Amino acid sequence: MTAAGNILVVDDDQNLRSVIEYTLRDHGYSVTAVGSGTEARQRLEEGFALVITDIMLGDLSGMEILAEVKARSPQTSVIVITAYGAVEDAVRAMKLGALDYLTKPFDLEALALVVEKALRYRALAEENLRLRSELAERFSFENIIGVSPKMQAVFATLRTVAAADTTVLITGETGTGKELVARALHHSGTRRNGPFVPVNCAAIPETLLESELFGYVKGAFTGATQNKKGKFEIADGGTLFLDEVAELGGALQAKLLRILQEREIEPLGATKARRIDVRVVAATNRDLSAAVNGGTFRSALFYRLAVVPIALPPLREREEDLPLLVTHLLRKHAKGRELSVTPEALNLLRAYHWPGNVRELENVCERIVLFLSGDTVTAAAVPDTVKVRRAGATSFSLLLPADGISLDEVEKTAILQALERSNWNRSQAARFLRVPRHILLYRMQKFGLADARGGSDDRDE
Repeated sequence: MTAAGNILVVDDDQNLRSVIEYTLRDHGYSVTAVGSGTEARQRLEEGFALVITDIMLGDLSGMEILAEVKARSPQTSVIVITAYGAVEDAVRAMKLGALDYLTKPFDLEALALVVEKALRYRALAEENLRLRSELAERFSFENIIGVSPKMQAVFATLRTVAAADTTVLITGETGTGKELVARALHHSGTRRNGPFVPVNCAAIPETLLESELFGYVKGAFTGATQNKKGKFEIADGGTLFLDEVAELGGALQAKLLRILQEREIEPLGATKARRIDVRVVAATNRDLSAAVNGGTFRSALFYRLAVVPIALPPLREREEDLPLLVTHLLRKHAKGRELSVTPEALNLLRAYHWPGNVRELENVCERIVLFLSGDTVTAAAVPDTVKVRRAGATSFSLLLPADGISLDEVEKTAILQALERSNWNRSQAARFLRVPRHILLYRMQKFGLADARGGSDDRDE
């Protein structure tokens, strides 16, 4: 096979060095062989994918060569060669960063297998670095589109807190890009090489959420047949993103508060707490201040989470960004096609109120690309569901019967029309009516308005 990168062989035994060099060349590798540690140190500047060194050399030790390699190029793999009976030296070398070892005398095919494994490891490490770099670029602040003053203010805050471990609370309507911002915070900060672990608190039943977050030990409850790490422990060294944090119940709120204060977790059934190093970024589309005032969210936890609050504006409040977003999203889904947008089509998109924000805009752009026959997005290509004037742009009138109508009937009719307009999405209907979601749910119960589709919960929309 042909390997990417060169191999440096360091051994003061000329016969063994020649055999290793010949064997590796015969397997298609590019090899540089030297007889001393001093010469090896001088050649390290050339850059090698793999270094094979004897531990016992005449001038420098193999341990010194190992330390030199790891100091200059941490991604370079090292294999050490040791004498029979000196395995403890090889173990010590692996603790210092060596990937593997060979004990003299060794089979030449075994040598080839160890080298192949080391170079595969190097290739995987480089691929991992490349993917991390791509992720960091993809989720950098520069790739979040926004030229409007409100988004520029958001970017300024993000740049300030990215490198810190400060807890951040991201608020905003559904579809404004809260998780995208959380990922950008992670990949732009000092924890970028650690894990980013998202948890949707509204999507997991409360009875399971505690074990998902904190983990459990074997025997903690019926069915706990082995230890399981929770999301906090999985995110150790990185960032835990708690989406829809307002949906946490009272008991979990208390536990989360203690973790943020003590930086320790206690899995279910455990008798000892475990230290964790996790940055917490939370998000919600609800007004947590109102939830605190209403007694459904702990004030102490709110203040712990909102050390740095970041409010993402809805799309209707950042009109300057819409043309850029449309261009970006069309290009994303066009897969290489060069598309243009007419002013008439853009004006239709501008006039819509976008209750689903950027997420809804992306869905519309994907639909446009799917059904577009040419390379120009005209007014005809804009879906009919978007061809409505912005809410509040026209006057409102209500036809009242001659014999009168109760105020409750007026309210019931308005709620029913708002629900039908939003396809019975209660969060969107509440925003349309400009009331908190829990008020809408109360009014629906009062008037006996049930979702004809079955009343599915849209908390995690």
